[in-house]
Amino acid sequence: MNGEAAALPAVASRARAADYMTLTKPGITVMVGLTAAVGYHLGSPGAMDLVRLLHLAGGTLLSSAGAAALNMLIEREADAKMDRTKNRPLPAGRLGAAEVLVFGIVLCAAGTAWLALGTNLLTAVLGAATILSYVGVYTPLKSRTSLCTIVGAVPGALPPVMGWAAARGSVDFGALILFLILFFWQLPHFLALAWMYREDYARGGFPMLTVEDPDGSSAGRQVVLQTLALVVVSLLPAGFGMAGEGYLVAALVLGTGFLGFGIAFAVERTRPRASRLFFASIAYLPVLLGTLAFA
Repeated sequence: MNGEAAALPAVASRARAADYMTLTKPGITVMVGLTAAVGYHLGSPGAMDLVRLLHLAGGTLLSSAGAAALNMLIEREADAKMDRTKNRPLPAGRLGAAEVLVFGIVLCAAGTAWLALGTNLLTAVLGAATILSYVGVYTPLKSRTSLCTIVGAVPGALPPVMGWAAARGSVDFGALILFLILFFWQLPHFLALAWMYREDYARGGFPMLTVEDPDGSSAGRQVVLQTLALVVVSLLPAGFGMAGEGYLVAALVLGTGFLGFGIAFAVERTRPRASRLFFASIAYLPVLLGTLAFA
């Protein structure tokens, strides 16, 4: 019995740690860190400074984790109404609002300071802009307008720009190209998710395009248009000397495949086709960026 009693605090501590980890949206946070690292690699004029890369990664991961926690704090009441999110730590009552607020602010402040001290001031400013636009602009807009998707694509596209700035101390056309690739990628990615969970978003009070347009025709058109734009901007690195012919071929093949999934969804707006589009988007981005970085 004593052994069992002694094990209970350890189990509770692990569960609490898992809840704090959930607040950071680890899948998104890792993706943010990876795109920042790609921006740093591509922006490095010579051999990469690995120490600075580690500082960039650490500061970016902390900032993203803190912003995710604050996002969950603001959306806790809406999350409680949705099947997909009702078991998150805040709506389920396992963590309190005050402690999550402190947790999020500390991580954001620590991440921004780390970027300023470990990379440069420009990177820290871009990191702060990412946090503010995600938490202060995108998150409140989610409950007000379907245009939030476009607004939310801005902070999602800034991490590779942060990486570029960390490498060069400035932002130029190469950083803009990376921004555009991430910006246009997010739109079909998120619309696919929003279609899959449109009933949930309606229950949560989020006026997403897939909620306001029940038959999905507008969402389908937007998926095709934004994916076409993504295909075009994904070719720019080859046109501006950031990549060679191997990348150009890969970008065309990947873009054509991704567009095919988008067209299939636009023709028949079903959950299976939205799911295939969503997972195609998850596969597309790391392969494209990996090819851009290393081909």
